[in-house]
Amino acid sequence: MRWGAALLAGVTALMGRRPPRLQVAALCLRERGGVQEVLLITSLDTGRWVLPKGWPMRGRSLGGAALREAWEEAGVNGAVTHEPLGHYGYAKRSRAGLARRVKVAVYPVQVRRMERGYPEEGRRKLAWVTPAKAAALVREPELAALLAELPARLAVVPEGGGP
Repeated sequence: MRWGAALLAGVTALMGRRPPRLQVAALCLRERGGVQEVLLITSLDTGRWVLPKGWPMRGRSLGGAALREAWEEAGVNGAVTHEPLGHYGYAKRSRAGLARRVKVAVYPVQVRRMERGYPEEGRRKLAWVTPAKAAALVREPELAALLAELPARLAVVPEGGGP
């Protein structure tokens, strides 16, 4: 069975060389009492804290896809920018246990209101937290850095419209 292990190692090495897949995330923002807050949700599989995110969608801009994911996963109604605030990477595991690199483009969303009756309602926990707290809660180091730098990054991002 040594050839099986060698084959698996070879396939894994080849997959590691493929360019990363692209996902889009919504960095949902609101202000409460003069304090900027970020929306985190729990992932369906591990329960870890994440941003609403998913794959690009045919017929939608990347920012529009991020906004759609925010509605489906958390009931967010808001306005998205057309330029990403930043990117982060992570390893997405397949059901077979193989890891695939994913690059996530993060689009700021100014939240107008939170709606009920969205597709994943009741399946995830939602939390509004400060950017510093969000940075401490997420597991992806590049996302944590982006969240920690959020006040400085937002100072240079123009206000955006809808998708």
